[in-house]
Amino acid sequence: MKGNGRNLILWLLIFSGVLFFIQSLRTARVVEKDIPYSQFKLALREKRVETVRVGGELIRGSFRTEEGKTANFRTNPLNDPKLVEELELSGVKHFSGEPERGWLNSVLVNLLWIGVFFLLWWFVVIRQMQGGGKQAMAFGRSKAKLQGVKKQKITFADVAGCDEAKEELQEIIEFLKDPAKFQKLGGKIPKGVLLFGAPGTGKTLLAKAVAGEAGVPFFSSSGSEFVEMFVGVGASRVRDLFDQGRKNAPCLLFVDEIDAVGRQRFAGIGGGHDEREQTLNQLLVEMDGFDTKEGVILIAATNRPDVLDPALLRPGRFDRQVSVPMPDLRGREQVLAVHAKVVKLSPGVDLTVIARRTPGFTGADLANLVNEGALLAARRNKKSVDMKELEEAIDRVIAGPERKSRMMSEKEKLVIAYHESGHTLVAKKLPTADPVHKVSIIPRGPALGYTLQLPTEDRYLTTKSEILNRLCVLLGGRMAEQLIFNEVTTGAQDDLSKATQIAHKVVCEYGMSERLGPITYRKKSEELFLGRELGEGQNYSDQTAQMIDEEVKRLIADAQARVKTLLTDHRAILETLAKTLVEKEVLNGEEINAIVDDRPPSAPAEGSRAAPGEEGGAAPGFTPAPTPA
Repeated sequence: MKGNGRNLILWLLIFSGVLFFIQSLRTARVVEKDIPYSQFKLALREKRVETVRVGGELIRGSFRTEEGKTANFRTNPLNDPKLVEELELSGVKHFSGEPERGWLNSVLVNLLWIGVFFLLWWFVVIRQMQGGGKQAMAFGRSKAKLQGVKKQKITFADVAGCDEAKEELQEIIEFLKDPAKFQKLGGKIPKGVLLFGAPGTGKTLLAKAVAGEAGVPFFSSSGSEFVEMFVGVGASRVRDLFDQGRKNAPCLLFVDEIDAVGRQRFAGIGGGHDEREQTLNQLLVEMDGFDTKEGVILIAATNRPDVLDPALLRPGRFDRQVSVPMPDLRGREQVLAVHAKVVKLSPGVDLTVIARRTPGFTGADLANLVNEGALLAARRNKKSVDMKELEEAIDRVIAGPERKSRMMSEKEKLVIAYHESGHTLVAKKLPTADPVHKVSIIPRGPALGYTLQLPTEDRYLTTKSEILNRLCVLLGGRMAEQLIFNEVTTGAQDDLSKATQIAHKVVCEYGMSERLGPITYRKKSEELFLGRELGEGQNYSDQTAQMIDEEVKRLIADAQARVKTLLTDHRAILETLAKTLVEKEVLNGEEINAIVDDRPPSAPAEGSRAAPGEEGGAAPGFTPAPTPA
């Protein structure tokens, strides 16, 4: 809209300039008085003629009237051979001949103005209609953006945390650089590469790095750009995209969020002539039709590979499927180092410590963390970013900004303190629970308080005992309220929701229930996609459904009983934790350990305040109670 507004203003100025120019020509035209030739000869004899221009059809000039004023005149000439002599004798200051203007000159002058008019009309009307693909003939053009070789400044050095994915894509780069190396042995490079992973893991950045490493043109588009309200536009744009790729071969075609057009066909809603399905059909034909010898490789990215059409994933289309996982400890450190290049860090900043405190963070989360740290340092007028800002940035990314201005009564503050102390004490006393690194009753984001746990290492498997202990930690806050105040509040709403989800997964997905056995009872709502499961019922009986409900209830009841016993046995520590939390509002890991172990806390090094980390089911904070009706 900004570009169209600027163009409109520009053409209005041009129109105004042209009109002003034409008007100036009109006003500058000399007013001439028609006089008979005899009057011209009389003025010439009386020496009142000043200038004369003699033409084939008209004589023009200026003379003094009888009143003494200067005026312009024109008259039709007669056959007068002695006119030049009379001009000399009369003392005319300036006289000259005037070239004849034929009909061609008049036509050219008129055509010039007509051409100017049509030129302006073309730019203002036709070009505006074509702009942005608004003209009907432009709908079928692909909206893919071409980034030339010179603009490709992103390489694998800018991508960290996914070494395995980079290795998978390395031979794509080698093929684009030297296709003959593979063709001599009869090998065929994959026609398509599908990058899939959680949002923020760097799939788009990885595709750009492949193009930057190979040094080839890079066409980028999104899946939603293919589908329009007009029938056939999506298929036409797919054809145009591959045509552009062939003209610029070798090159890379990148389609982000391909699940927008690549979803499974005839999923239960719409017919076989749905526009999205026609676009997918054309994409399948193009991928199956073009030869890899042309040097055109399609790279697509999605975070929903489970909904893609099987025909899209078969060999010959997307031959290679590359997983882009969450970065591990070493990967997080590398990602932080990449983003820290553009930020001025203090000499004391240790990115390894930050990486250990951010398990479960994606590349986008880590980039946001570094940026938040830089913003906090600038807000505090610091010349560089130190550990304190980065640690606080972790809190902001996980739980949101602090809301110290939120006023709470002393009773609510005490309830929140006991709630978070319950989470903390249960986590400290259970052997396989993640260590607690921070607990706070300062409102942050939507929570009135929070308890954050930090795993000692990245884990990819979870045992049944760890899951049950996680249930206990979730229920610790609510049980502490009930034990101290003999009533519960709405603050445990989020805890109960997560605990129910975990218990249901233990029974229905993980097969860890002894009563129901190692069987997966899939929930149909989790597989519902565009009506695919609308006609199917649950794959277990009503009696089994009752057993599932009973088993979920039993798991939560057993965890609640364990938590009640633990908090009752360590009630003195619970009260000490809560009172200290009310006094200080924030306790770090060392202070928590000192209270639980009944010893004075050791003095922490300056700038080494423990910061939170979170992975999967870390203990959630105290969520705000809903406003009563």
